[in-house]
Amino acid sequence: MTSLSNDPRFPTGTFTFDPDVTDDKRRRAVTAIRETPAKLRAAVQGLTEAQLDTPYRDGGWTVRQLVHHVPESHANAFVRFKLALTEDNPTIKTYNEDAWAKLPDIARAPVESSLTLLDALHQRWVTLLDVMKAEDFTRSLIHPEIGQITLDRLLQLYAWHGPHHTAHVTALRAQRGW
Repeated sequence: MTSLSNDPRFPTGTFTFDPDVTDDKRRRAVTAIRETPAKLRAAVQGLTEAQLDTPYRDGGWTVRQLVHHVPESHANAFVRFKLALTEDNPTIKTYNEDAWAKLPDIARAPVESSLTLLDALHQRWVTLLDVMKAEDFTRSLIHPEIGQITLDRLLQLYAWHGPHHTAHVTALRAQRGW
């Protein structure tokens, strides 16, 4: 699902969809989604307010922004799964992630609120993923910027997304010796 790079924007590599989907690959993707909340929580554990307000790279979001971004993004993904499972090829709405990350609530809300939200959201999402049949993952939706995509592709994207942002935090901690 990834190709490694030295680019600090992509510490786990860039996302690449693997069209050779198998039940085992789906299980591994669901496991990655299942583990994201605990791994992100562990990555930020013990960070001070000043550390949370440190960008993970020059020109990048702060750790705080990353922590709030993950459940916001994953909530959109959960809704997209539900739409694709209940409607025929729905067109989804995009959103400006960078603008969301810069809204004033992000600087004020404790990261614990987003970590708790991520825990609950992933509990529900993984429950859904665990009961989906193979043919359910072939259902599709229309992304206005990408075109038609299947739930298999969306599954792989979010199996990459959580570890991708968790690695931003762990790489920063390693770099700074935190």
